Amino acid sequence: MTTPRIEIDLEKISHNAASLREIYASKGIGIIGVTKVVCGDPAVADVLVRTGIDTLADSRLENIKRMRQAGVQAQFVLLRSPAPSQAESAVKYADISLNTELSVIEALSTFAVKTGVTHKIILMVEMGDLREGLLPGVLEETVEQVIGQRGIFLAGIGTNLACFGGVKPDDENLDHLSSLARDIEKKFGMTLQYVSGGNSANYDWFMSTTDVGKINNLRLGESIFLGCETLHRKQIPGLFTNAMKLVAEVIESKVKPSKPSGDIGQDAFGNVPYFSDRGQMRRVILGIGLQDVLVAGLTPCIDIDILGASSDHILIDAKELDLKVGDEVEFNLNYGALLSSMTSPYVERRYVGSQGLRDAARPACKQPKVRSRFRSVSMRMLGRSGF
Repeated sequence: MTTPRIEIDLEKISHNAASLREIYASKGIGIIGVTKVVCGDPAVADVLVRTGIDTLADSRLENIKRMRQAGVQAQFVLLRSPAPSQAESAVKYADISLNTELSVIEALSTFAVKTGVTHKIILMVEMGDLREGLLPGVLEETVEQVIGQRGIFLAGIGTNLACFGGVKPDDENLDHLSSLARDIEKKFGMTLQYVSGGNSANYDWFMSTTDVGKINNLRLGESIFLGCETLHRKQIPGLFTNAMKLVAEVIESKVKPSKPSGDIGQDAFGNVPYFSDRGQMRRVILGIGLQDVLVAGLTPCIDIDILGASSDHILIDAKELDLKVGDEVEFNLNYGALLSSMTSPYVERRYVGSQGLRDAARPACKQPKVRSRFRSVSMRMLGRSGF
């Protein structure tokens, strides 16, 4: 099989998605499946839809367009507020968009009227994380202006937490969002379809709160694909953390010194590296590098050390393992590594699981191990292999 590649276990993703739907439904909260980390991969999107998630969200219109053209049967949400230059495409490809700027909403209105459709919007409200969002004090004024726009339907309000500023979702900030929702519904005589309280970081709040208030929606990506909450990256009980894996191939394996010889200047990325003298070691090179993946976000599934990386190579200390050219090494990925490897055109995707194998034309993400294409390699596995 071609390397480097991301192996995507569709069955495990299906399990995680269905489990999270059930968990959040226990307190009346629905979920939107966020596909941006898999670049709107239609095979993955289909799995989410089959679990009962009928609304998918992505930050890029290109991904939404890809899923629509592939025949994915879902309602689509544009997560990143559209730029004015994207207004026409946003109306064409997204059913709903998240917004904060009245001028953009007016542009959406123009194209919605022109094409004879109604475009739904969710107004994002600033609750402390300081990414996108209207200040709470101007929310009612903005709502009044929005509901007067032709071709626009105010579907709800939402907030984003634990993303830019790392601010935790808690009873205080989410009670505030609920209060804002109540005030809007009362003043304008409407029922908000969505009061979207956040993302995969909301798990701890959800498990501890006794009252979710008006919060009836969360936007989940990482917890579906990596099986963890995102405040501390703890595994959510019962979910798979290895639905995605990165596989790279050994292209060189030699015993060499651990410390370079000669005067040290900057490396390829402008850093001045430091090396300690650990004597001779088996230095192994993998055919993948920083152009393909955020190497700092990789965790080997076997007992090796990552020494560093250049654009096209990862160097490892094989320690006690006799890795040979052609052997495959598997890695677990954090969100950053998953995002970068899924985005790279040089990383192939391979689908596994009982859903059947569907080879994709482009890359994806997964989790780790070490395999030999030519021989059996005995190795100690690190971390979880299943739940």
